[in-house]
Amino acid sequence: MRSFGELSNEQAQRENDALSYLVDASQIGKPADLEAELGERRSEILFKVITDMEDTENALIEVGQLEQRLKKHLAQLKDLQRVLSK
Repeated sequence: MRSFGELSNEQAQRENDALSYLVDASQIGKPADLEAELGERRSEILFKVITDMEDTENALIEVGQLEQRLKKHLAQLKDLQRVLSK
């Protein structure tokens, strides 16, 4: 399981990559190639968006699993506290 910091860094890197890609997309060459380049770039951006969505969904699943483990651990600690407080 990756830490929140790792997930956050990965998300920031994907966002930076997408922004860099969009900046590069604004520097398109010859007008004759414009339509082909735009179609290709659109497909690449769409692929990156879909990949980012999948990564985000997976991260949310991991966060949910971590939440459940932490709740279980907290319950165990509370039980231990009750036993030791008697």
